[in-house]
Amino acid sequence: MDFSFLDVQHIRMKKIGAYALLFRNSIAKGTWKKYGFEEGYEQDNLIFSVLLYIMEQSLKEEICTIDYIGNFIDEVNSLHFKKEITYEDCKELSEFIVNTILCDEGKAMYFKAFNFKLGEYESLNISFIKNKMEYIEGVRRVSYSLTDDGYSLLLSTLEIEENLQMTIHEIVFKMHLDKASYDKAVDDIKSIFNKFRIRVQSMEEAIRKIKENPLSYSTKDYRNMMEGNLELLKDSKKKYIAHREFIQEKINDFIEKDIHLKELDEEEKESLNNLKIIENYLSRTIDEDQRILKKHFDLKEIYGRELENISKMALIERFNFKSEVYNKILDNPGKLDNIEVFLRPLFKMTPKKIYNINKSLEYQKSIKEKSLENDEFLTFDEGDLLEEENKKKLERLEKYKGVIEIILELGRERGSISLGEINSLIKESEVLMNSLIPSIQIFREVIIEMLKNRIIDIEEIREERKDTVESGEIEFQLNKSILEILDTNRSLKRISKIKVGKIIDNCDVKLEGLKDDNGVSRNFLCSDISFTIIEGGLKL
Repeated sequence: MDFSFLDVQHIRMKKIGAYALLFRNSIAKGTWKKYGFEEGYEQDNLIFSVLLYIMEQSLKEEICTIDYIGNFIDEVNSLHFKKEITYEDCKELSEFIVNTILCDEGKAMYFKAFNFKLGEYESLNISFIKNKMEYIEGVRRVSYSLTDDGYSLLLSTLEIEENLQMTIHEIVFKMHLDKASYDKAVDDIKSIFNKFRIRVQSMEEAIRKIKENPLSYSTKDYRNMMEGNLELLKDSKKKYIAHREFIQEKINDFIEKDIHLKELDEEEKESLNNLKIIENYLSRTIDEDQRILKKHFDLKEIYGRELENISKMALIERFNFKSEVYNKILDNPGKLDNIEVFLRPLFKMTPKKIYNINKSLEYQKSIKEKSLENDEFLTFDEGDLLEEENKKKLERLEKYKGVIEIILELGRERGSISLGEINSLIKESEVLMNSLIPSIQIFREVIIEMLKNRIIDIEEIREERKDTVESGEIEFQLNKSILEILDTNRSLKRISKIKVGKIIDNCDVKLEGLKDDNGVSRNFLCSDISFTIIEGGLKL
């Protein structure tokens, strides 16, 4: 018989194990009867109500202490459970649920799942909540939030497998919009927003784990996280912007028809209110999309740096002080005569002072008088300082535009050019390298901004810029810089679209000998990227 269907048994058992551990910690506990929760179903309902409350606070990124949970139990009990318990009882009950049931009194919880691939039981660590210290009105308190296992436990009670969740949520959301079922669409967009928020928190947790111990975060977890991010971000921003524009049109229908709120019936008022809620959550979802993209690059950078640091640590030779030094001195005390030779590197030595006869023959000026003399002519003009700062910002902005202009010119000549091909060109020309990469920070920021946009439609950004109100601040904006370059460089005027994307099959590109903002020579490693220029609607 083919037993391949059992290959992922241990993965499924982790979800079962979460329920098993939860009920194991709860069942046969006499504490429940003290507060009137004698039946098992009553206990289970309260446990999951508390878990849902902690999840709600986690998604809002708000504080969730024992007092908050106790207050929640007190309100729920007074409205629904109707148990004869006081507020202090509710607080004690919250401590019991959190510390005993969800945390197993601080002990690590494991569930043994049989791995049919290995042919043995595998211990799976499961934790529902985590804690961190927060200061509330100057007092240090413990705040609780859900872990990935906690989210998985709760979401598995309603949701389907993770790889299909977002797709199905988006399909259902669009269907409800088309049918004008705005009350249902509100729930859909809230669920989508929560998925994005959970993804951000998962990456923040991954970054924390990597900083604490990079080896505790496996390459499989890293690959799954990065691939999941790319799948989630694929065309998501474009889709949600389109949904938001659709919602804004629906809201504008009320305004254009000059319908007053007093003239709307209850159903129309509810629809208008739901539309505004959907618009708000769509905007927040687009913001979370950008947070995911930022965390994606942060995770990649930190994981690479921490692994590099570990590889460097492996080169450090270590020895056991007791066996190599202490025991040998006990065997032969005479070695203490030269022990300072061994210990000297451990102490910071005071540098030897050398008398410089030339300084004694020099004319010594009064330092204090010189300082006072300079102070008499010292002036401060805030306008000059701001002018100098703006001058530096303008110079840096010109460097940004220079990088973009060279990429566009190289891409226009060939129709499409990759970062690997650009690397070959700058190796042959130092002048090109200095113009294209004035500093690593500037070049990296340009590449990241272009990757964020992926497809840059010149006509679209021209229309967007018409309605844009300038703040007057001197800062780098990709779309604005591209338009300024096209307006000044006649050879680039016919460009209609710019497409930027990673080349998955190609090896990473290593740019060597680049300068950072401080003039220090560094190397830059990144994925190969293609820049495709479309002119006049046709690819060159």
